[in-house]
Amino acid sequence: MTSLKDKVVIITGASRGIGAAVAHEMAAQGARLALSARNAASCSDILETIGNNGGEAFAVGCDVSSFEAVEKLVADTLERYGRIDAIVNNAGIIDPIALIEDTDPEDWARNISVNLVGVYNGIRAVLPHFYKQSSGIIINVSSGAAHNPLEGWSAYCSGKAGVYMLTRATALEAAEKGVRVYGFGPGTVDTDMQGLIRSSGINRVSQMPRENLFPANEPAAAITWLCSDDAADLAGQELSVRDEELRQRVGLPAL
Repeated sequence: MTSLKDKVVIITGASRGIGAAVAHEMAAQGARLALSARNAASCSDILETIGNNGGEAFAVGCDVSSFEAVEKLVADTLERYGRIDAIVNNAGIIDPIALIEDTDPEDWARNISVNLVGVYNGIRAVLPHFYKQSSGIIINVSSGAAHNPLEGWSAYCSGKAGVYMLTRATALEAAEKGVRVYGFGPGTVDTDMQGLIRSSGINRVSQMPRENLFPANEPAAAITWLCSDDAADLAGQELSVRDEELRQRVGLPAL
């Protein structure tokens, strides 16, 4: 079992889906958490559950597309806990789901602002602190869409492709300064986002049977494990929940 006792972790997009599952998993392993969502109140049930189980967490309203908002998230975390050990850049949106000629340019740009610029903002906000303490872990939630184009997902695929290269660039710059950087593809997970995808009826992902989707606790366990020293040898890589060797190391069942 992974132990993150007293480690301080920021999780963006923490109010539901993968982010919420990561919050519960990390809290169970002893981490102290800063949970961010556009509306902090949306994390109230998660905070209550964590608190009832003896964990420690607080929530901050944060639009990750705003650097000032993410900078405040980092400052609030430092004020509360005195340090930060890791950040999970998980916040993301799927809309617009539409063929390019049918997309609204503002919606398309908003997707990039959240899915790519939001990850940059998280990295940029924590790096000075990580460099000062000569340690830190950055986990950027990636996607198979970074490498495989899908109809109707031009914004999402483009943003995740950018996250892939941003992860590599950050790892290149930060490794010698004691910072571990990972990209992590959680697979196709049974979340609210998948509900939107299924209702769109666009591309093969929308046709996947729900029983074939990964439960959110599997990527959550892997992301939590990446924050442990056991994962140090994998720093700088983009990993996937579908990788059997990784699943074995995390303790997940074989596919």
